[in-house]
Amino acid sequence: MTDTSLAPTAASITPTVVSNSVSQRVSRVLLGVALLVLLFYFVVYVAYAANLMRFPFDYDQGEGFELVDTILFSRGEWPYRNTELFPFYSSNYPPLFHVLAAPLVWLFGPAYWYGRLLGFLGTLVTAGAIAYAVYRDGVRRRGNGHLLIAALSGLAYLASNTVYHIGPLFRQHASMVMFETLAVVVLAYANEIEDTRQRRRTLAIGLLLVIAAGYTKQLAAVTALAVGIFLFIRQPWRAVVWGLGAAVVGGAIFVWMTWATDGEWWRQAILANVNDLNVQQSVGLFRLWFSLHGWLIVPAALLVIYELYFDRLSLYAIWFVLAAGITGMASGTWGGGDSYFASAIAAACILSGIFAARTLAADWPFPDNYLSRLFVKPLRRYAPALSRAALLIVPLLYLGYGRAVLHLPTQEPVFREIAALLNVRPNALNAFYDSARTADGQFATGYADIGHFTTPADINAGWQLVNIIQQAEGHALSEEAGFSLAAGREVITNPTQLLNLDKRGLYDGSALIQMIENREFSLIIFRAQFYPPRILRAVGDHYEHYESVAMNGFEYRLLRPKP
Repeated sequence: MTDTSLAPTAASITPTVVSNSVSQRVSRVLLGVALLVLLFYFVVYVAYAANLMRFPFDYDQGEGFELVDTILFSRGEWPYRNTELFPFYSSNYPPLFHVLAAPLVWLFGPAYWYGRLLGFLGTLVTAGAIAYAVYRDGVRRRGNGHLLIAALSGLAYLASNTVYHIGPLFRQHASMVMFETLAVVVLAYANEIEDTRQRRRTLAIGLLLVIAAGYTKQLAAVTALAVGIFLFIRQPWRAVVWGLGAAVVGGAIFVWMTWATDGEWWRQAILANVNDLNVQQSVGLFRLWFSLHGWLIVPAALLVIYELYFDRLSLYAIWFVLAAGITGMASGTWGGGDSYFASAIAAACILSGIFAARTLAADWPFPDNYLSRLFVKPLRRYAPALSRAALLIVPLLYLGYGRAVLHLPTQEPVFREIAALLNVRPNALNAFYDSARTADGQFATGYADIGHFTTPADINAGWQLVNIIQQAEGHALSEEAGFSLAAGREVITNPTQLLNLDKRGLYDGSALIQMIENREFSLIIFRAQFYPPRILRAVGDHYEHYESVAMNGFEYRLLRPKP
């Protein structure tokens, strides 16, 4: 098959053609500037993570219940429980993230910082895997990788507004993406390994990582689908054999958990986890995703098109398309949000990095087919000019991305001076700027209202709520678990899980409603009122609001029994 390249000859243009050109020197300078920009975002990310690890209460809604799950696992107890029985608590998330954090409960007691640290470290591992994937592609094709582009690709993941604000949370999503990315990078070239023993070991490790991702969060099923499709396209029989093996392992764990929890694992984590789709929210988040990451999405999509028509589809391409399409649409479900794009962002960083490195190396061979004859051959005369232009376009892609994802605190030391230099004015809580918001501070429905730094005033307000719970004579029903944990009180209910069950027709709630009607709670604390409607009606009938406490930009409403 004849190689039709954009070079004046049949071979691809080598970097030495323009080795000492002005374009190359300008390109290196611009790449250095892009590296500084993304390193700045990394500094902001580290500062944000350090700030959150010092914050002793819920920052994002639901973190406290993740901590409760971790505490239960540290005691050897399941968090998948009958929500009709006091204390009406259950979890809807798989166990792996909490199991990994459980030993830290033994060492440090209940605390948020180590769960946030695990999430933060998970994003660093993901960024490292992205950089390795980009570098390895160059080594496999040309004998040497582009180290700077690899670094930019990993840093681009950490610079994403979405990754930035969900990474250092006591939530399992960042860890799921870590396992997904590791699995995809491990399996990307598994079928090309000639040594049988090494290939089997690679397949086993990769598929175990897929299972680990699935038992971190259910959304990883999309990555499992991408892996299955890729392996089947390359080696159908091998894919069937290894797929069945992985299904047996994953299925055995599933059956055992269902049996060990008297069916509550199936009821709480599977049946109750299918929620209604808000298409408008999905569309809004798709627009936001592209507005922030379009500088990476476009080259990633171009590489997918190139593989489709001139090469073989890679696992990265299949993963990117499925993650963006399926999990992107799922972002509009109840409980979804922009975090659902994190896997697609990781895939886009890999593909765009490979695209950039190949472009700088002029490594774009085109086989002789009808498309290359129609579109490529007419451009061969312009190959030198296109190569020089590419040297400038690649760093401009990363600089454009750096401008699109701008986010930083505007009142913290050092950052305050940088914000003034850039003429950046805050548009979010606690004097924070987030480019995902409009000028008046609005953002797409489903975009998490987080990313800002916490303040001493927020911590003081949290301890005020803890003191109020401690002074309560009877049971206290708090919508966030952290206050009850700090007060040494029992955590009662997981409101979002009750709402999940109620939406699926799986929740009765008579026992909890009876306690409310009997005024057995001397104190109720609401924030977002994520309870089933009939629970809220019962509270409205028998309790009255008497005080509010502001913390972290939210109003915590205190209710007491009506006279």
